Amino acid sequence: MEAHTLTTELRDQVGKGAARQLRIRGLMPAVYYGPGLTPQGLSVSPKELTAALSTELGRNALVKLNISGKEELVMVQDLQIHPVTRKPLHVDFYKIDTEKVISRDVPLIAEGKAKGVVAGGELVVIYRLLPLRAKPGHFPAKVVVDVAALEIGDSIKAKDLPLPAGVVVALPAERNVVSCVTMRKRAEEEEAAATPGAPGAAGAAPAAAAPAAAAAKPSK
Repeated sequence: MEAHTLTTELRDQVGKGAARQLRIRGLMPAVYYGPGLTPQGLSVSPKELTAALSTELGRNALVKLNISGKEELVMVQDLQIHPVTRKPLHVDFYKIDTEKVISRDVPLIAEGKAKGVVAGGELVVIYRLLPLRAKPGHFPAKVVVDVAALEIGDSIKAKDLPLPAGVVVALPAERNVVSCVTMRKRAEEEEAAATPGAPGAAGAAPAAAAPAAAAAKPSK
């Protein structure tokens, strides 16, 4: 279970002015929190953070924070990106326990050309992000499904997903995740997936649920 190590500095000052001063030094503001912890302000190198998240796991990668000489295992809970430069602006780190199951979103990739598409239908990937549950370090980088055999009216359900041992999908077993449909049926599929209680639907990217401690974290 490999984890990229990031060196951090403790951060006492908050606000735009403090963040600007950090960025002049080549750093960015961060917050570290978790169960039973008081949220702690930190600063990290955006370049080092980008490198840590540049693996195929992306934001689901494990990260070690070096805080005053002590290493803490975390995952990225939230990451703010500049809309133009795409540079990271602020990051929230959540302390994890490798023995406790957590929820994260993982991309769903459809491979192949469905028979139903050749026949005039349309392939709909209803959940482009799958809500999965597993222990940290066990999440796959992506979930790949072969759709070549799908005819019009066929679907791949949550229970049919090829998941690694110890990983489960947080969806009802009979929920469609990929369907080969007519145009009219597509609207019905997407409407059903977008109803309340249907995470990850229609290409949305819901964040993993933040713990209550997040509400008390320092202002940015």
